[in-house]
Amino acid sequence: MAQLIRFGGHAPRVEPSAFVAPGARLIGDVEIGPEASIWYNCVLRGDVNRIRIGARTNIQDGSVIHVDSPKPGAAAGHPTIIGADVLIGHMAMVHGCILHDRAFVGLGAIVMDGCEIESGAMLAAGAMLTPGKVIPSGQLWAGRPAKYVRDLSGAELDGQAQGIAHYVALARAHAEAISGR
Repeated sequence: MAQLIRFGGHAPRVEPSAFVAPGARLIGDVEIGPEASIWYNCVLRGDVNRIRIGARTNIQDGSVIHVDSPKPGAAAGHPTIIGADVLIGHMAMVHGCILHDRAFVGLGAIVMDGCEIESGAMLAAGAMLTPGKVIPSGQLWAGRPAKYVRDLSGAELDGQAQGIAHYVALARAHAEAISGR
């Protein structure tokens, strides 16, 4: 089973229609929206700030989502706010940032403190978005450090929408398999 761990007076909150896979760990101030999916062996650690995951967002196997502590010069620190319909690939590291609705983070990518990925923007597999960078809507960034590569096509954006629907259905199938239905 997934582990939901109370920390610092906060317990993770998961909408009943969301899927949290066995082996996932949600710690502290973490909120998971409807039909979102948190896959096997993910860690979402909201111990020193908050994590919010929007509806239908999926965080794929082995990903780590964390936050940045409040500190002098950054009184609020950096929570991690992930909007609706976001795709986050396997083994991604997402830390103290904002991913707007319909953002995409590729396999093994890293998103660091203070970054934003706007709606319909994509960070390529293996890329590293360094602190404070913003990927504008409709752009693909790649590399270490990540830089602008090109604008995304309509077909690529449509593919993201299909990926969201696929993961909602796949999460339901996994939940049924686990429950033995």
